[in-house]
Amino acid sequence: MEPWDAIVETLRDTVGDRFQVRDRHPVGGGCINAAWTLETSAGAFFVKLNDAEGEAMFAAEAAGLAALAATVTVRVPRPLAHGRAGSRAFLVLEQLQLGGGDRASAARLGRELAALHASHADAFGWTRDNTIGSTPQPNGWMDDWVAFWRERRLGFQLGLAARRGHRFTGGERLLERLDALLAGHTPAPSLLHGDLWGGNWAALPDGTPVLFDPAVYHGDREADLAMTELFGGFDPAFHAAYREAAPLDAGYPVRRDLYNLYHVLNHVNLFGGGYAGQAQRLIDRLLAA
Repeated sequence: MEPWDAIVETLRDTVGDRFQVRDRHPVGGGCINAAWTLETSAGAFFVKLNDAEGEAMFAAEAAGLAALAATVTVRVPRPLAHGRAGSRAFLVLEQLQLGGGDRASAARLGRELAALHASHADAFGWTRDNTIGSTPQPNGWMDDWVAFWRERRLGFQLGLAARRGHRFTGGERLLERLDALLAGHTPAPSLLHGDLWGGNWAALPDGTPVLFDPAVYHGDREADLAMTELFGGFDPAFHAAYREAAPLDAGYPVRRDLYNLYHVLNHVNLFGGGYAGQAQRLIDRLLAA
């Protein structure tokens, strides 16, 4: 079956069979998937396409969006269908009219993210593995946050980098020092977006903030906050509103570097050695902390 035939057939199971396809056209998307708009008599839908191997990635993304939506805190696109047809995997989301947020929507996002982070689990991880970009992200449950960050996050990325020829001075030593760096820090297992850079949020015309492209798991809420500072894209009103709703303690700046190292290493693994120098500087700074 052709991918578009499968997409339409699966959508009809979800939204009903009384619609006609009017048009489809590619739109700007990320560097991981092809993005399309599907125009129908029942409205427009946002479609992501990838190779067939992306089926599990899309299923996990749909589950992550559903988990975020279930908290009734921050708006996310509703996942409508996902599957595989021949050599292609697909994910269909509701089409939202998104634009750049203003100061008010950024502040609202800060408050809503704090509310999202108040959704807790009994352990760190998630019900399934997913991806961060296209990199596998293991999420097996663990009771200990330090062990989770060592094994499921930094250790995994460092190992993947080594297999791809990128080795970092002090990487293993940093893994050994995590107990000291996180001493006395006992975070609750908050539900996280997981990939919260500035390109993964926007606002509806009425100012409602929207999060998308998650890499969901339960972890330290500061891991989400840290990434908002890694590449920019968040108005100071966002940070002020979050901190008013959920204050951070004095140890956050060191943990921010530790959590952002995960994402910088992931960029090394996704895009090559251009990020290796940034990763090494973070390792050096953390070892000197």
